[in-house]
Amino acid sequence: MNLRRLLAIARKEFLHIRRDPRSMGMAVAIPMLLILLFGYALTLDVDNVPIAVWDQSVSPESRELVSRFEGSRYFAVRMRAEGYPDIERAIEAGHVMAAVVIPRDFSARMSTGRVAAVQFLIDGSDSNTATIALGYAESVTLGYSRDIAFRGARVGGTDTLRDPLEVRPRVWFNADMKSKNYIIPGLIAVIMMVIAALLTSLTVAKEWETGTMEQLISTPIRPRELVLGKLLPYFAVGMLDVLIAVGMGEFLFQVPLRGSVALLFGMAAVFLAGALSMGMVISIVTKSQLLASQLAMVLTFLPSFLLSGFMYNIGNMPKSIQVVTHIIPSRYFVTLLKGIYLKGAGLSVLLGEAALLTAFGVTMVLLASRKFRKKLT
Repeated sequence: MNLRRLLAIARKEFLHIRRDPRSMGMAVAIPMLLILLFGYALTLDVDNVPIAVWDQSVSPESRELVSRFEGSRYFAVRMRAEGYPDIERAIEAGHVMAAVVIPRDFSARMSTGRVAAVQFLIDGSDSNTATIALGYAESVTLGYSRDIAFRGARVGGTDTLRDPLEVRPRVWFNADMKSKNYIIPGLIAVIMMVIAALLTSLTVAKEWETGTMEQLISTPIRPRELVLGKLLPYFAVGMLDVLIAVGMGEFLFQVPLRGSVALLFGMAAVFLAGALSMGMVISIVTKSQLLASQLAMVLTFLPSFLLSGFMYNIGNMPKSIQVVTHIIPSRYFVTLLKGIYLKGAGLSVLLGEAALLTAFGVTMVLLASRKFRKKLT
């Protein structure tokens, strides 16, 4: 391999990027925009669920229960209903997502120590949010029920009322349970995969369409030198994108970075090399910018978004799909990023993912070099 020829090709690509503001915009502006949009708009936290309240009891006990819902950060009381038709219209129109119905005999049952049923109606269109909101509602009512039981015990002269089982939860790695703390690291992997493949998917195809490939073929440059020379500029731009993404996560979204920064950027470099080479392979095979860009999007964005574990738990997928996820390189990079960011894990813990990611990078680089041939056909 001739270093001089390789650097000449790299310089040519750097000049092309500098003279084409659209390429630079795609390389830098789009990742920043995607991180901003996903970081602020995409959240799995369920807060301020709009609810309606139909208090038929209108008693101190029922008002206290309603106040528990009003004081919870998980619910926001948006309307006071006067009957089931009001609740039905509000849920159908999307004004509220759930409703609390307190029966007329609520106070009487509470005062006599009998079980008082409270109805909780919820819109199940969004099953995930509905399940979480239902759990929050059960927690609110359980807390209120226990308080009433303790009061009754004190009034009845019982010194202590203990539950047979006491749960003391402790959350590790993401104590605040903020979804952005694991969305942002996974998002970096997805964006890098898509942008890297899209950038290089146009390089060789553009040479063929503009007619400059014939000139390159006539030179003494070797296929490996041409491939690596074209990869180097985009690799530098990709690492700049990683730096920007990590900086935005740290200073804009306050996502904790507990692990090694060197390991993070080292694995990002390996991942980028593979993703860029994958785009190069697509470009070499298709020889068409339009087809290459479409194929790169299909082969990178959809698998990375759906099958990498970024948004959806792989363990909950069908077994056949779980097998397919093992060929998605973003899966291993997402695991690495989440381990480094949230758990502070080192290479000894993440060695398996790092090895598979390295294998992907080496395979793609070699495949790109092998696929390119200095022929006109």
